[in-house]
Amino acid sequence: MGSPSGPPFDPDDPDRERRERDTEPIPRIGPDDGPGYGAGPGLSDGPSLSDDVGYGDGPGYAGQGRSGRGWVRDPEAGYQPPQISEDELAGLRADATGAAPRRVLPLEDEPSSLVARYLFPTERYRGEWKRHWIHLTNPLLIGIAATFVLGYLSGFLAGQNVGALTTIAVLLWFAVMGWVAWKVADWWYDRFILTNKRVMVVNGIVTRKVAMMPLVRVTDMKYEQTPTGRALNYGTFVLESAGQEQALREIKNLPNPNELYLRVVEEMYEPQAVEARLGKEADEAKADDGA
Repeated sequence: MGSPSGPPFDPDDPDRERRERDTEPIPRIGPDDGPGYGAGPGLSDGPSLSDDVGYGDGPGYAGQGRSGRGWVRDPEAGYQPPQISEDELAGLRADATGAAPRRVLPLEDEPSSLVARYLFPTERYRGEWKRHWIHLTNPLLIGIAATFVLGYLSGFLAGQNVGALTTIAVLLWFAVMGWVAWKVADWWYDRFILTNKRVMVVNGIVTRKVAMMPLVRVTDMKYEQTPTGRALNYGTFVLESAGQEQALREIKNLPNPNELYLRVVEEMYEPQAVEARLGKEADEAKADDGA
């Protein structure tokens, strides 16, 4: 028979009492085991400390109130996520002023016939924008000035019985108005286009020009607003691509530059989120149509 484990018994060992005290079994504590527990001033009547319960809003402590959401452990169900009410979610659906969240869907769900011809089948259309009306300021001012000046000149020459000069003044006015109409038509066909793969600028009436840059090559993007631009809500976009020269670098007089900037950045860094949001909106639209 082997010898017992541990050191031999020594009645003069100063650490013997400490070892015996540390190795004593801990007794089960019930509601009737002494005045320190149970119905005394410290703890109220209830289940014993060894019962498998958590902390709730029940009578866990006598004479003390508890506020807030309690936590109760369910040994069978495991972890229970907190329940969030609709009132708590309402704060996430609006900003601090109570306004609705920013609309980030394209201005049009489908590209126009002018733009559709430049998109390939697997490309996802995100939106198209004409330049701000400030882009027409110079042509319109020139047309207004020409109308006043040439109109006055024609009336003056008509009183001088100089028919040839009057005719020249009228023809000159028609030429200026034709040039203004050309500038307005060119503004109408000038589009900035965003897809899930690239940004494009399409312009020109007789000679069409299409400039584009893939989103994966955009290394830096910024927009600039003058004081007038901030007042009228337009700006200039500047795109950089690894320090190289590119066909699409500066786009002037784009409307809503902050909104457009957020759309382009979101498409560059969170394309999955854009797809998920647009898919959810499409499903809700179909559900509304079905209802």
